[in-house]
Amino acid sequence: MNRAREMWKVLEPFHAITYFSPETRKATDALGLKGGWMSYFGCRAAPLGPVGPEIVAAVFYNFHPAVVARSLPDAWTYAAPAQLLDARLTAVDHAVRRLFADTVFERAAEIGRHAAELAPVAGRPIAAANAALEWPTEPHLVLWQATTILRESRGDGHVAALVAAGLSPCQALVTISAAGGPSKEVFQLNRRWSDEEWAAASDDLRSRGLLDADGALTDTGRAQRQQVEDTTDALADQGWRALGDDLSRELHDVVRPFSAELMSAGLIPADNPMAMRWD
Repeated sequence: MNRAREMWKVLEPFHAITYFSPETRKATDALGLKGGWMSYFGCRAAPLGPVGPEIVAAVFYNFHPAVVARSLPDAWTYAAPAQLLDARLTAVDHAVRRLFADTVFERAAEIGRHAAELAPVAGRPIAAANAALEWPTEPHLVLWQATTILRESRGDGHVAALVAAGLSPCQALVTISAAGGPSKEVFQLNRRWSDEEWAAASDDLRSRGLLDADGALTDTGRAQRQQVEDTTDALADQGWRALGDDLSRELHDVVRPFSAELMSAGLIPADNPMAMRWD
């Protein structure tokens, strides 16, 4: 088993409750934020403080800078980051209680927090910002915060792997789509790169021998894409090695039913921009 990848696959849906449940949008609407994008960027960036769009576009990496700039810094004029941190946690609380009434989360929360406290944060700004937050007390919220730290630690490492591979934000999306990931349409809808920008990114990849004339990955392109994924897994596995095989497996097994239910219920779309697939 590729431990780091399997752990991401199992933990990501529980974290993603914050993106796909209606409770989050309801909470940010109540604070005066305008629309889904402002809700998303405000809530996810809130651990970083009232930062500007340039920083958020840099660390989130694959969003078009213009779509970030339409939400930030305006979001901070409606709600301070601390208010949005409270709002997202309250929203997750309500969503989990609705989706998993009477479910026991104590063991998952205990191991999840231990794993999150071992997750590497050096050179990982979003993970470090989330790890600096106070822990909630309710077990289901402890588990959610743990999955958030763990996925952001992995994501920050993934950005480092993309930068090392010389893949721009748009090129990262082009290559993962060409490798069988989410469709161009899903990425353009959710990351907002235009047809012209997508084409320019593809042309540059062709000039480097990574894409062929039909937009498919060449052997060199597949090798580079695989290297990105392998590096991402290797960087993420630092924390799982520290946790150990037994606790990693136990966390996998206790969280998997929750994530399976979320995926089978359709809370998270099958073709989603996180490249999350379930089988």
